[in-house]
Amino acid sequence: MIYRSPVGAIALLAALLLPLLLLPERGALAFDQSRYPDLKGQWLRVGSPRWDDDHAPLTAEYQAIYQANLKDMAAGGQGIDPTYTCLSPGMPRVMTPYGAMEFVITPDTTHIFIEHVHDSRRIFTDGRNWPKDTPLTLQGYSIGKWIDADGDGRFDTLEVETRGFRGPRAFDASGMPMFSDPDSRVLERISVDKSNPNVMLNEITTIDKALTRPWTVTKKYGRNPKEAPDWAEENCAEGNGHVVVQGQGYFLAGDGNLMPTSKNQPAPDLRFFKPSSK
Repeated sequence: MIYRSPVGAIALLAALLLPLLLLPERGALAFDQSRYPDLKGQWLRVGSPRWDDDHAPLTAEYQAIYQANLKDMAAGGQGIDPTYTCLSPGMPRVMTPYGAMEFVITPDTTHIFIEHVHDSRRIFTDGRNWPKDTPLTLQGYSIGKWIDADGDGRFDTLEVETRGFRGPRAFDASGMPMFSDPDSRVLERISVDKSNPNVMLNEITTIDKALTRPWTVTKKYGRNPKEAPDWAEENCAEGNGHVVVQGQGYFLAGDGNLMPTSKNQPAPDLRFFKPSSK
């Protein structure tokens, strides 16, 4: 039958397109959620916030920096840990989370949402190459790949490499230093513990010029058993009384005046302010 009128042609075209319109999106056809591990829910750090309780393989230069940092902290200072001014801890420290984490797996990206400052991560799993010109960030640029490590036909491990860092960064709140060089790399193997589906393991290897060798530490996270967990907002800048002036950290007291944070700390330079009248 030949349609000779515009109305007939439109009807025929609609009949041909209808099955296509009823199909799911192309991306949905290629993405089978059941092939990926169940990471739904809220994940919390298990264990100490320290990066590792063992001796870090720091070079002699960076061991000296670390000891000077500990001495400053013992005197009341902040050492070299930059987070007291509300900077993100950066990688790999964000993977010892201070807040809750949520994992969201999509066809091209695995997102890790972290309830602390600006710590959330985006791990590209779309097969892309490393970009030539990427702005350096505290979190770096992450490319990952889901693999089937045990050969059962389902993905169980996320392998990630992160590059493109800038500083300042430290391994943990003790101020254990990092070189913060763009050539630094962090490698991760993220998987669910086979003996307990509510435990996640993250084997993290850091390659950095502050270290004498690649350093591997395994972090552990536990899943909150609540079906509907609470997600609290954490705004570090709100109520933060720490102030940095000329590289010195002071504290803003309740009366609005600056307080020293360490013994014999010099007062800030007030050359641009008129002397107070007595």
